[in-house]
Parts: sequence; C-alpha cells; structure tokens
Amino acid sequence: MSFPDLTKNSYQRGVSPQQWLGLCKLLAQQQDVGVHVDVSAAISNTILELYRLYPADSTLREYLQLSLSDGLLSNSVFVSTFLRAARDPELQNVSTLDMLCRLALTTHYTSGLPPIGSIISLTDSQVSVLSRVQDALAFLRIAHSLPPSNFHHLVLSISELAILLLSCVTDMSQITTAQAMIYLGDANDVLHSLRLSPELRQVLEGFVLSLSLLMGDDAKAVRDAQMLHTMQLTMGKIDVLDANVETDTVTCGLLLQGLVASRTNDFGAGSVSEAVAVMIGTLRWTSWAPNVFCTQLLVAALTCVSQSSAKGDHESSFFLWRAFVVGRLPRLLFALEKSLEAHGTTEADWRAAMHAALSSLSQRSDLLAQCDAVAKQARGNESSQDSNTSQKSFIRQFIQQLLAVGIIEHAFALTMDPTVINDSTSRLQTEAFEHGYSIETYLDSKLTLESSPEDTLLLLEKIRQEPGSHHLFADVVQKRFTSYSKLLDLEHLSHLTRTLYTHDFALDILSLHLKISYLICDALEIISEYDCETVGDPQTAVSHLGDIVLFTEMVLAKFRISSPIIKGGKTYRTELLRCTSRVYHADELSPEHKSAFATWFKAIFDSSSEGIDDAILRTTKPQILLQISATLFAQAAMARNEGRIDIETLQTGMSYFLGPLLRWTLVGVIHAMLFEIQHRSLFAPWHLSIVQAILCSSSCPLVVRRLCSPSCLRLLSGKRTQAVPANPLLDISVIRATCFQTLGIKKDPSCKALEDYQISPATRWMDFPRQEIHEALALARSHKAPRIDVTRCLTVTPPSKFLHLLWSELSVASSLGEMETCKRMATFVLAVPRQLSSAPPLLPVFMYNVLPSLIAAIDQQQATEKGMNTQLLVTIISSTLTAALHIEWAVQTVCEEQRFVLGQSSAAVARRLATDLRAQKNSSPTSATILQRLGSSPAFVTNFPVFVM
Repeated sequence: MSFPDLTKNSYQRGVSPQQWLGLCKLLAQQQDVGVHVDVSAAISNTILELYRLYPADSTLREYLQLSLSDGLLSNSVFVSTFLRAARDPELQNVSTLDMLCRLALTTHYTSGLPPIGSIISLTDSQVSVLSRVQDALAFLRIAHSLPPSNFHHLVLSISELAILLLSCVTDMSQITTAQAMIYLGDANDVLHSLRLSPELRQVLEGFVLSLSLLMGDDAKAVRDAQMLHTMQLTMGKIDVLDANVETDTVTCGLLLQGLVASRTNDFGAGSVSEAVAVMIGTLRWTSWAPNVFCTQLLVAALTCVSQSSAKGDHESSFFLWRAFVVGRLPRLLFALEKSLEAHGTTEADWRAAMHAALSSLSQRSDLLAQCDAVAKQARGNESSQDSNTSQKSFIRQFIQQLLAVGIIEHAFALTMDPTVINDSTSRLQTEAFEHGYSIETYLDSKLTLESSPEDTLLLLEKIRQEPGSHHLFADVVQKRFTSYSKLLDLEHLSHLTRTLYTHDFALDILSLHLKISYLICDALEIISEYDCETVGDPQTAVSHLGDIVLFTEMVLAKFRISSPIIKGGKTYRTELLRCTSRVYHADELSPEHKSAFATWFKAIFDSSSEGIDDAILRTTKPQILLQISATLFAQAAMARNEGRIDIETLQTGMSYFLGPLLRWTLVGVIHAMLFEIQHRSLFAPWHLSIVQAILCSSSCPLVVRRLCSPSCLRLLSGKRTQAVPANPLLDISVIRATCFQTLGIKKDPSCKALEDYQISPATRWMDFPRQEIHEALALARSHKAPRIDVTRCLTVTPPSKFLHLLWSELSVASSLGEMETCKRMATFVLAVPRQLSSAPPLLPVFMYNVLPSLIAAIDQQQATEKGMNTQLLVTIISSTLTAALHIEWAVQTVCEEQRFVLGQSSAAVARRLATDLRAQKNSSPTSATILQRLGSSPAFVTNFPVFVM
C-alpha cells in the first residue's frame, strides 16, 4: 500500500489522526524508506487533494498538524505543494486556503527556526526559492480575487508568508537576465494592481530593485519608465501602437456610443466612477495630451449629435444625445478632472485643456451647423417646446452647462459667446425662483399625488427641454423611490412608477444619471415579498403594486436587462418578471401555487362564480398570482376549445384582467398566448382571440401594448397569416394595426411595406453582428462616430465566432489601408470592459482561443497577405494589451475596487501569450514574427517585460 492510499482510506474510514500517524510510521518502517521529501510530498498532495472534496475539514487539518509537528511532513515541502495546489480553482475556498496558510505560518513560528530551514529547505537552490516566491505572488492575486470574509483574513496570511519567502532570496546570481525580467514582471504586476500591506510593499520593492540591478544597463529603459509614475506605466509615444493625433472620431466615438448604449450597465453613462475610469484608461492608452484628448472627445460628442435622428425614441434620437452631451457629459468631465487631479494633473492644466478644446470646436462651423439643423428639425416634430431653451444654439447650451459645473472660466465663456451669461436662466429656474424654491425643491413639490396628469406631463416636458435640470430630476426620483420603498408606501410609489413608465423619455433621463438597475432591485424586493394579508384594502394595494410591476417590466425590456443585479452585496434575479409567460403543468406547481390556481380559476372562469373578493387577494401573494396568470389563460383557452366553458365566461374572465386590479399581469399572459400560437403554427383561434380582445381593448394599458407589440408583429407578419382559419371573433389585421399604431408606424396596415416589417426576423437577427461591423466601418470611413453593440452581438453569436467574424472584416479593411481604424475598433471590442453578467470578457477568449487559429491560417497564406495580416495581429495584440493595462489600473484607482474587469489581468494574459508564442515559434513563422516585433518595441516591453527577447 502507498502513502496516498493509506491516507485516503484512513480518512474515509474515520481513522483518528493519531492512529493514521502510527500507520504511516509503520508503513515507512516496512518499506524502509524513512521520512524524506518524496514521502512528505505524497502525504501533503494527498491531503490537499482531499481538501478539494472536503473544504475546511477539521479532521484533515488535524492530519496535517500532527504530521507537521511529528516531522513526518516537512514544512518546506508542505509550503511548496500547498502554493502550487492553490492555483487549482477547486481548492480556492477562502476558509480552506486561510487555514492552510495559517498552519504553515504557525508551524514555522513554533519551530524557532529562521525561514531558511523552516519554510525553505536548507538544500533548496535560489532558483527553487524564486519559483516559490512566484507561486506566492500568484496566490496573492488569487486571494485578492476571492470574496472577502469576516472570519478569515486570507490576504493577510499570504502576505505574511510572501514576506518570509522573499527574505529567503539571498543570491540571484544563478538566474539569467531573461528569468529576472519574468520575475520583475510578476512583482511589478502585484505592486501596481493589488493593495498591499506596507510591510509587504517595502519588501517587494526591495526585491524589484535587486532584480533591476541584476539586469544592468540593458534594462535601464525599463527601470526608468517604471520609476516615472505611481503606476509605473509608460505614457510616451508608442511605436507599434503609433497614435494618430489628428481628428479621430473612431476612438472617442466608440467610447461615447458605448457609454450611451450601455448606460444602464456597470460601465455606462449612469455609473460615474466606472465611466470616468474608462475615459482615463482611454486617455492613457492613446498617449494624447489633455488638450488633444478633450478636443477629440468634444468633436466626437457633437459628431454623435449631428448623426442622430430628429424623431423617434430609439437610441439614435436627437433627444437622447442632447440629454447626454448637454446634460450628462459636463458632469462626467468634471468627475474626470477631479480624478486626474488626484494623479498629478492640476485644475489649471485641465481647464486650459478644456479651453483649447472648445476653441478648436468653435472652428468646426460645419459640425456646429449640423447639430443646430438636427435640433431645428426636432423642434418642428415636438408639440411642446420651451421657446427660450430649445431655440438656443447647441454649442451655447453645451457651454452653459460646462460653465455651470465649473470646468471652464466665466471670462473664457464670454470670449466664446458674449451672450452666454445673459441667456443662462431657464424656464424652470424662473418658475422655481418665482415660488421661492431651488429647482430641486420645486421639482420635488410638483411630482406629487396632488398634481394632475396634465400638470405632470407639462412639468416633464419642461424637464425634457432643459438638459441642465436632468440630474436634479434624477436625484429627486432616486430619493423618492428609495424612501417610498423602505417605508412600503405603495400609494406614492405607484404614482411615481406610473409617471415614469407612462413617459418613456423620463426613463432615458434617469438611465443617463443614475444606476436605474438599483431602482429595479428595490422594486423586485417589494414584488417578491409583498402580501395583502394584513392590508385594509387589498384591491387598492394590489392595484398599486401592479404599477410597480409594470414599471419594472418596462425598464427590463427597454434596457434589455436580463442578468442578475448586484446591489450592496446582494444579488437580485430578474427571472420573476422575465418568466411570467411560462405556462406550468400541474405537476410543476408547488402546493401553494396549485391551491392558488384552483381558487383563481374558479373565481374568474367559472360561470357560477361571484367574482374576486378580498379573501382571495389576502390569501394569495401577488408574486404567485403573477406566476400563474399565464397558466390560467392557457387552461381557459383549452377549456373553451374543448367546450367546457362558453364564450361569455371567457370574455367575463378577461374583463377582470382589463381592470386596474389585474391588468399588471397581462404582459406575461399575452406572451404566453403568442408562444402557444407559434407552437401551433397559428392554428390556435381562441389564443388569437384572447390576444385581440386584450390588446385591442381600450382598457389595455399602453405600456402593455408597447411591451407586447413587437412580439405580435414578429409572429403575425407575412404570408403565414393567410392560413389562419376564418373566425367572426378574430381579425388579425386589427391586431397588427393596433401594434403599428402603438409603435408609431404611420402606414396603412394592409400595405406590403408593413407585411415586410418583420419578414424573416431570424435571418435578420442572425446577420446583425456582420451588419453592425459593416456599418461601423462605413461610419469610420465617412469620418463619423461608429458604434458596435458588442453585448447585443454576443446574444446572437458565440464569442469565438463573433471574434472570427470581426477579424475577417478587419482583415479586409486593413488591406484597403485602414489599419488605424481596425486597431481602434479591435481595441474597443477587446479591451473596453462590459458588464460581465451580460457579456463574457473577450480579451482572454481572443488571445487563448481565437488567436492560435488565426496564426495557423496566416502561416498558410501567400507572402503579401501574410505580411499584412501579421502586422494587423501585432497591432491588435499590442494595442489591446496596452489599453487593457491602463483601463484595469484606472478601474482599480478610480473605483477603488480590486477586480479583473476583463476576466484576467493584462499581465496574466501577456504571460500566457508570450509562453504560447515561444512554444510555437520554431514551427510557426507567424508566431516567431509576432514575438520578435512585440519584443523589439521598448514601449510595449516596458509594460510587459515577459516579452523581452
């Protein structure tokens, strides 16, 4: 029997630690092996393997503790095996790792020995010691990436162990310069990306200094660059990444389009710190001077405005871009200024940069004229307008907001537009001052239950026309929403949510200025927990709750929020409202759901029923009613089809759901009916009748129609509808006309154009990623601001397939002389962080999965094509890794969070890439060329020493 078998069998059969130790000694005597390194390693590895299956097990800890104290297991061997095993994700449990680490430390301290002789064997070479240090630094990164614990201090434990290991590095003369560069890269990565204790930082900086001295004059450029900045990142010109400082609408255009398109996500316009971090990362990646960056950003912003549509509520509309550029961007720029001031940029420097940028912008009369032309067209399409605000030139509105937040001087503003000061009072400000209020207090006093719908609409239209008031409106809404939610004040919360979902542009305003997903968290908590058991008037309470449900459904659909939302360390899942269309079989329902279903079906679809009384509402949680509503209608349609209920009973049941009491359940009901209609290939007359009766009823809420009309049109389009059997109660053209009217499509519902509205939706949807890339390249060629909705592309196609598609399009574009555009687009796709729960990080996918196949394909190409594509790959790799490095640093410093927003650190990606390229360089000419070009770039190697040749 071997030591691993003995240890496993002893543990699994409940043998005590003392008995196991005795058996181990007996086995050692029988095999005449004594206690040596192989035995120690076998025992340590076996126990660590068991820990993967039994995390933090106390018996295993006693096995280890006893074997360490007895000498059967050497502490140096245990430290070595434990540090290597810690890389395994299956062992990465905070309590387990902390316990193992503390055990190694305790064994060392109780031994009374110095680190060499305790955690490091006296016979270990310095190369082995440095390898152990490298393992410890890798463990340190893992410790920072694991969730924090109130009971375990893993980071402190591994920091203490790392200090002891570093003290064992006494002679580095045995290692080569190339090895020293690798160790230096690891140490610098830890120094610059993790929050370290002062003791560990001091020891690690000494280690870095020793490595730098060892490398001598050949590494002077690396050393000097690393001393220049707090983060020790090069900010100079980049040779392989050469930056074009002329007008560049691609880089900042993609940045701004991304902030707006992803405004409800972690790295969108609604999240100040994350948005600022991405802007700082972009500034450092491009190596632009502040005045150049500001100019590029402002030109790109106004280019986005000039490209927008004067009508429509989609994301390209003028209203949304005016709200962002005038109402939100100045505040993001102010936050950017404050963050840069913390890293060496003075307020005077930043203001000088903003002044230079505005002066350059004023020379772009063509661009300013285009913005004003779109604004004029938008005024002509709006029924209500503020003659003072909406008719100002766009640049004047923008300057006024820059002045209001304090990032330009009054004197400079007057040189740009002498009337800017006299024309700075808005209509809302005037009204507020007349009542003796600040604007915020004035808005708060108007958004009340006492205000009529007409007065509320008039107020919201005024807010819409004045982007400078948008942040105040968002503050008022957020404070009220939070307060009402905590107090469970459904009456006021119902009024607020109804106001918001009735006026769609109000949601857009909120999405630009706050994390609207946090409001959803409060709403989801109420919806999932609320019951009417002790409520005085359950019918009114349920109606109020219904407005909160409709608001939540509207926000989830409008902003395509489907992933879990994390707020304050708690995860909120959206399935409750995204899965309301599910129809359950009887055996899938819990006893509580079964009872509720039977009670409600009898109350609604039984001709002898007296209707819905308070007792039913008190005994059924609204959440359960929401979950069974689709099943109620599915069973009612089946019962009508089988003749078990008559038409009048079905219509009476539907009438309950068209009233305030239950209409908040209709979105799930209609989608369930549509799914059944599609499943039956449109041969579902009663399901169609239910859809028509609900959607075409004057009592159906507009928000329900808006949420359901797109799905209706996708299903009821084209020639398929001709196969629907004739039915006096059913007219599909009426359903379609209602949907078109709801969506604002003003055409004759019978014309062919409308029949083509959603023909072949699957084909169009699957082709979306290619079309998105084509349109982005076309916009870039015409010097406009491109946009690539990466998150949406990834809902259509897998990440690797999307990246292969992107490469094929960029390869063609680069052959036409558009290398710079290709670099910037690829960098945006790969290196700009997105919400990880919505889109997987693409940088590791590209480097690990896609790049090897691209290199293999390039190896087989002709010389000319091979040279062009190899250069494109070098450009993309160097650009994306450098951008990722700057962005991850910016996220860590601005957001004060230790997280890998791109899946892995850029240093880790670079290390693996360098290893892979070196492994393939003898068999792959392309790999060898890429490795040589990256290694010959001083700027790139400064940031990624692992590529030193």
